[in-house]
Amino acid sequence: MADLGLKAMILAAGAGTRLRPITYETPKPMVPVVNRPVIHHVLDNLLKHGVRSAMVNLHAHAEQIQGYCGDGSRWSIKLQYSKEPKLLGTAGAIKRVERFFSDGPFVVMSGDGVSDIDLTALFDFHRRKRSLATMVLKAVDTRFDYGVTMTDPSGRITGFLEKPSWSDVFSNKANTGIYLFEPEVFRYIPKNRFYDFGHELWPKLLKARKRIFAYEMKSYWTDVGNLAEYRKSQIDALEGSVVLTIPGREVRKGVWIEEGTVIRPGAVLKAPCLIGKGCVVEAGAQVGPHTVIGDRGRISSQAVLKNCILFENVTVGRNVHLSNCILGANGNVQENITVYEAAVLNIRQ
Repeated sequence: MADLGLKAMILAAGAGTRLRPITYETPKPMVPVVNRPVIHHVLDNLLKHGVRSAMVNLHAHAEQIQGYCGDGSRWSIKLQYSKEPKLLGTAGAIKRVERFFSDGPFVVMSGDGVSDIDLTALFDFHRRKRSLATMVLKAVDTRFDYGVTMTDPSGRITGFLEKPSWSDVFSNKANTGIYLFEPEVFRYIPKNRFYDFGHELWPKLLKARKRIFAYEMKSYWTDVGNLAEYRKSQIDALEGSVVLTIPGREVRKGVWIEEGTVIRPGAVLKAPCLIGKGCVVEAGAQVGPHTVIGDRGRISSQAVLKNCILFENVTVGRNVHLSNCILGANGNVQENITVYEAAVLNIRQ
């Protein structure tokens, strides 16, 4: 395990409007990917690279995030919290806790981004370039939901373009929202006001001709900010495209089962799939491929689930067929229903 001596800022205050209806009751950092909240995977990666102390900003559903993460002891990371009654923006959030980061370089990560980024390699790049601020970029496939960044051959940033149209495209490298800063950066962020990294801080640093660099990561990254990307992150985790810790025991290749779960004889599990704690899968049910069942799920006889994400405490009735569905916590789907493609359900008893 590397020990970089870095602190981290985890941005976890967003409202998650593009993930609705899921985020009406669950904040984005708490949305499960392979049965663990996204922020759990973020903290796993910070621990892997020796981060020992982190600040988490909170706003929407703050009690859920703080209640789950606690003091950080399960990761051996000392966690502190900055509760924002009024959102301060991404850069405003770190300015509010400037004193926490006054003693050395620090990494900023989103609490709702799925990634196995090598932070050790990022830090080495940052030091080698003597960078004030380093932005992590990721090459993306012909989609431009993200801003793009221009660099010179050394990696020094020379310009930005937010969410370009096809006529403007000259780069396919997206800003991941992962940054490494020196404390000097706080000089460029005003106090007590909303301030944004992408639209305000980075352009200001560029205009001031500061040493700012872009690091192109080869590791996995996706923003679970919309339903399509959320589904993709789940599939990629099950297929091993991103290195995340998948809970439970791998009973055969690509099939994970957590403790206390009962799989009745005659149930069919198709890889890849994950079944959480305390579940019951009845005889004749078919689970998978690309399906994750949260804790205490009950899948009745003759039910078929393909490409589905079930939160905790979900009951699926007899002869229910679901494809590409997301079922919210405590959902109950009655018997003899067939639902296909991109449905987000939260059917209660």
